[in-house]
Amino acid sequence: MAKLFIKQAQQYSKGRPSYPEELFNFIASKTPCHDLVWDVGTGSGQAAQSLAKLYKNVIATDTRPKQLEFAVKVPNVQYICTSPKMSMAEIETKIGAESSVDLVTVAQAMHWFDLPTFYQQVKWLLKKPNGVIAAWCYTVPEVNNSVDPIFEKFYTVDAGPYWESPRKLVDEKYKTSDFPFETISGCDHNGPFEFKIEKVMDLNSYFTYLKSWSAYQTAKEKGVELLTDDVVEKFTSVWNEDGESQKPVSFPIYLRIDKVGNL
Repeated sequence: MAKLFIKQAQQYSKGRPSYPEELFNFIASKTPCHDLVWDVGTGSGQAAQSLAKLYKNVIATDTRPKQLEFAVKVPNVQYICTSPKMSMAEIETKIGAESSVDLVTVAQAMHWFDLPTFYQQVKWLLKKPNGVIAAWCYTVPEVNNSVDPIFEKFYTVDAGPYWESPRKLVDEKYKTSDFPFETISGCDHNGPFEFKIEKVMDLNSYFTYLKSWSAYQTAKEKGVELLTDDVVEKFTSVWNEDGESQKPVSFPIYLRIDKVGNL
């Protein structure tokens, strides 16, 4: 899966939305200690940068060195490239000892993981009983009633055949993903909790976001250009119809959060 993102690493860092401050404040309010975070699948470090404002130390890992090249350097964030299938020995060496981590975060990446193995690693690393795991994804962007129908066809019909099957968990807002942990005190469920982020984009920025998709890269590797002249013309026509070149683009975000308990 990592190879899907290597060629468009710079587009990924530029095109992907950041995450709202409210999301990180909510997560931080659920962790009794704020010493160490493991941000898994950090990509170009969007989440790690925000976590660094709330926690003393962040270990941000990814299997793709090209992605990490575009991560913004922050004094208390350590970026580490790991093997795709980390052994417990690698976990201990690169992340920490058993029951040493306050928070494990996964931003827009959990659907790619070998979840049974990952969950065992999380249970071993998190402090017992109140260490927290938080995983979130954002779904399709919302612009307006003119752009969104064009996008919907592009997403489901044009790009649809090139999405990997794990993407289904994102479309389902992580609702169907097994989450074998314990509900946090004060919460009557483990999510998904909904947040939103708005990013002002011009059409070129919007296209950069589309090109950051794994489906776009897969299609390209198969010799298929998804953003054909015809598709670009359709987007351009509806984007410019109100005379505003820049538009607020809204990304719904869905968060699953829980504590490790005494597992």
